[in-house]
Amino acid sequence: MSRKPAQIKIVNLEDGMPTVERARLHMERELQVARQQRCAAVKLIHGYGSSGAGGSLRIELQKELRRLAEAGTIRAFIAGEDWRVSDETTWALLKKFPEWKQDSDLGKTNKGISIVVF
Repeated sequence: MSRKPAQIKIVNLEDGMPTVERARLHMERELQVARQQRCAAVKLIHGYGSSGAGGSLRIELQKELRRLAEAGTIRAFIAGEDWRVSDETTWALLKKFPEWKQDSDLGKTNKGISIVVF
C-alpha cells in the first residue's frame, strides 16, 4: 500500500499586518486546525522585518514555537534559514517525506518563514 504524499499546509500570519498577539492567536488556531486535518507540517509565513518593524512577529512567534517544541506540543520547528538539506532536522524530514524537496523555500535561507512539524 503506497503512502499518500504529506502536504505542508501554508499559513500567512503577516497578512493584514497584525499585532504580535493577533498573529500568535492566529498561529495557535491554524496549528490546531492543521493537527485536526492530520497535516504533517505547517509552513508559517511571518515575515522577517523588512518593513522596518524589526521583525517582532518573527522573533515572538519563533519564541513561542520553541516553547511548544520544548513542551512536546509540536514535534519540532525549523526556522526558515535552517530549512535546508544540510540541516539535520530538515534532512531527517526530507528522507521521510521526499516530496517536500519540491518546496519553493527549501535552501533559500528565507527568514520570513518557519516550518512546524507535528
